[in-house]
Amino acid sequence: MAVTMLHHVAYRCKDAQETADFYTNLLGLEYYAAVSEDTIPSTGEKCPYMHIFFAMKDSSCVAFFEVPNEPPMQKDPNTPEWVQHLALQVESREELIERKQILEDTGVEVIGPTNHGFCESIYFFDPNGHRLELTLHIGDEAMMNKLRSTAPEMLQKWNKTKKVQRQAAWVHDGST
Repeated sequence: MAVTMLHHVAYRCKDAQETADFYTNLLGLEYYAAVSEDTIPSTGEKCPYMHIFFAMKDSSCVAFFEVPNEPPMQKDPNTPEWVQHLALQVESREELIERKQILEDTGVEVIGPTNHGFCESIYFFDPNGHRLELTLHIGDEAMMNKLRSTAPEMLQKWNKTKKVQRQAAWVHDGST
């Protein structure tokens, strides 16, 4: 496979400092790098920006652009807010619960933990309105192999019918 890992994913932010404070203080990511220019290197467009990066343990990053001269950012009104989100993995259930408490202590509304069978997750929004998920992998090898083996058939049937496929319903309903 040509792709080896996630380098970074980038989103827009309203305020670079507020975003830096949230991702470092509440989520524990490392403020890793910043780039600021008035011209976009890939397109040549004139657009002053601040591009900030936050590193995770595996060196992958989540990054943000503050672009103050552009119209305010907005959500896609045709997409449910639970669809587009960034899921970040934690190492232990203790870490998941600790982060939930830290977030709630600062007034962030948190949903969960929610058990998805192969992972347990909490959900919340960052100061920019981006939905985040902190997740703990709890699936064993057999469970993950079962999910992997049903995926091709599920997609094929979905493409034909656009109807719910139940081959992996067991992850939420507890059946086998």
